[in-house]
Amino acid sequence: MTDFQIENLQVRYGSGSHAHLAVDDVSLRVPEGRTLGLVGESGSGKSSIAAAAVGLVRPSSGAIRLDGVDVSGRGSAARAMRRRIQLVFQDPFSALDPRMPIGASIAEATRATGRRWSRAEKADRVSELLQRVHIDPSRAGELPGAFSGGQRQRITIARALAGEPEVLIADEITSALDVSVQGVILNLLRELQGDLGLTVLFISHNLAVVRYVSHELCVMRHGRVVETGETEAVLASPADPYTAELLRAVPVLGERLDLGATA
Repeated sequence: MTDFQIENLQVRYGSGSHAHLAVDDVSLRVPEGRTLGLVGESGSGKSSIAAAAVGLVRPSSGAIRLDGVDVSGRGSAARAMRRRIQLVFQDPFSALDPRMPIGASIAEATRATGRRWSRAEKADRVSELLQRVHIDPSRAGELPGAFSGGQRQRITIARALAGEPEVLIADEITSALDVSVQGVILNLLRELQGDLGLTVLFISHNLAVVRYVSHELCVMRHGRVVETGETEAVLASPADPYTAELLRAVPVLGERLDLGATA
């Protein structure tokens, strides 16, 4: 059972009078096989939580636990557990090396499993992952520039899955995409969660997008959590004025999103 928890997390940048407290005493839990939507405006601390979870920044205090193990430390046990958490970045154009074929990029990411792969095994794994994200495996030898923005985002998802994660963190993965393409990515995420049993932390500033994919909702402002609960319950009757403000600010995303749309 995958239990992903963040406990009393603080992330501070800088020191002394120039220090900035980006995340202030945040605690949250993502139940196994569920999606927690983490929403808030730019600068609310959402991406700092994602960065801390995968070791890109070191927390000032608190813990990030996977099955009870604090993965935020520097020891070998923490690093090994942290491999089970993978991050999909916001910008698919900068997330992939423009000089590396997409198949090689995905194959490279299999190292996160800690296993030795033969060349044939890597090729099979790349083909499987491209099929999972609805990219023709015959295009594995092409460079990222040959693909659209939506296709590149699907490729970055495949690359994250190459590490065989149990927890997937999606950090603003639709914000750079057109609305129709957003639907493709969101439906793919739901499909992958159903097929693979992924536990997902979905980060966005857009409540409409979060509503479509998330079972639970956590609203952040100025580095702190202001409201949590079942997504529909929170959005039907927000307790915090800031949540109500966010809800008024965004259009309602349609219930039906076309997975077959060009992306």
